Amino acid sequence: MKKILKFLKWVLMLLIFVVLGLYITGYGYILKGVWVVYLHGHTTAYIDDFQFFDTEMIPASAHPQPWKIHKDYNTVQATNALSEINDKLGTVAFLVIKNDSIWFEKYFDGFGKNSQTNSFSMAKSITSALLGKAIDDGFIESLNQPVGDFYPQYAHSGMTVGDLSSMASGLDWDESYSNPFGMTAKAYYDSHLAETILKLKVVDKPGQNFKYLSGNTQLLAMVIQKSLQNASIDLSEYLQESFWQPMGFEQPALWQIDDAENRLVKAYCCLGSNARDFARFGKLYKDYGKWNGKQLLDSTFVAKSITPRFAKSPEYGYGFWLSDFLGKKIFAMRGILGQYVIVIPQDDIIIVRLGHQRGTKTDLPFSSDFYVYIDEVYKMLGENQ
Repeated sequence: MKKILKFLKWVLMLLIFVVLGLYITGYGYILKGVWVVYLHGHTTAYIDDFQFFDTEMIPASAHPQPWKIHKDYNTVQATNALSEINDKLGTVAFLVIKNDSIWFEKYFDGFGKNSQTNSFSMAKSITSALLGKAIDDGFIESLNQPVGDFYPQYAHSGMTVGDLSSMASGLDWDESYSNPFGMTAKAYYDSHLAETILKLKVVDKPGQNFKYLSGNTQLLAMVIQKSLQNASIDLSEYLQESFWQPMGFEQPALWQIDDAENRLVKAYCCLGSNARDFARFGKLYKDYGKWNGKQLLDSTFVAKSITPRFAKSPEYGYGFWLSDFLGKKIFAMRGILGQYVIVIPQDDIIIVRLGHQRGTKTDLPFSSDFYVYIDEVYKMLGENQ
C-alpha cells in the first residue's frame, strides 16, 4: 500500500509540474484542448463544441424568408453511393437546392433543419463577404488598401486587405491541425487571439502566391473590425445588419469568440448555423450579390471573389474555393470536416453538406467526398437539371 501511495504521490507531483510548465511557457490552452476534445470522447475539434466556448449570438432576421420547396421535393432517393458516403463520413445534413427551391434534404444522427453545427473554415467566405460589404459602405477603401493603415506594424510590408482575403499575405502562420503547440491550436483554444495574430511576421512578398493560412482571415477580420470603430459596431453585429437581417435568415447563429473579455470573433472558423441558412451565401454569390432584387454586395467584388486570382492557383479566388469538375464553373465554401456549400451557377444548383468527417485527400484541390457529392447529385437529378 505504501508503495502505491508513493507512486500516486509522484504521479500527482508530475502532473502538477506539467500543468505549471504549460502555463509558464504559454501553452496552458492545451489543457483546455484536452478537456474539450479528448475528455469528451473526440480526437479533434467537432461540429457541436460551442458549449465549451464563449460566443456571440447573431439574432435571426426579423423578417425571415423561408426557402421555397420544389414541386419534386424529396421525390428522388439518394443514390447508393451517396448513402454510403453519408453513412461512412457521418453526414448530419445534406441539402440540394435547385432553381432556388429545396429539391432534396435529409438529416442524420439526431440533427435537423434548425440544428446549429460548426462552419469551420466556411466562415472564411463569410468574412470575405464582410470585407466586400465594408468596401461598399466606405469603411475600407478597396482590396488594395494597405493593412498597415490599420496596424502600423505592417506599414512597410506591402500587404493589402485583398492579399488577406485571397490567401497571399506572406505571413509566417503555421497551418497545422495536428500540432498541439502550433498556431492553429493556440488560436482555437487560447484567449487573447489578437495578440497571437499580431505577432505574425511577413516572411514572403505579399500578393505573389496563394498559400492557405487561417491567420490571414483572422487578421482580415481584425482589420474590418478596426474599420468599424467610428460606427461603434462589432463584427458580429455587422454580419447581422449586413446579411442575416436582409437575407431573411430563419435561425439565430453563434460565432465563437476568444474570451469573454476581448470578444474577438474567430473569423477563420466557428460560425454555428444550419444547412438552410448557410446555403443563403451560396445563393447571394450565385446571383452576384443581389438578394430578392436588392444589391447587397457589389457585383464586381463577387465576380472577382469567385475567379482565380493567380493563374497558377486556379483553386482559389477571394475567400472562395474554385473547381472545374465535370467541366463546370464551381465555387464553394468549405470547412475542415467536410462542411460544404457547393454552387454550380450554370445549372442553378446549390449543395450543402455538413458532417463529422471529410473524405480522403487527393491530388486535386478537394478531398474525395467533394467530387462524390457532385457526381451523385447529378445522377439523382437526371433529366430534371
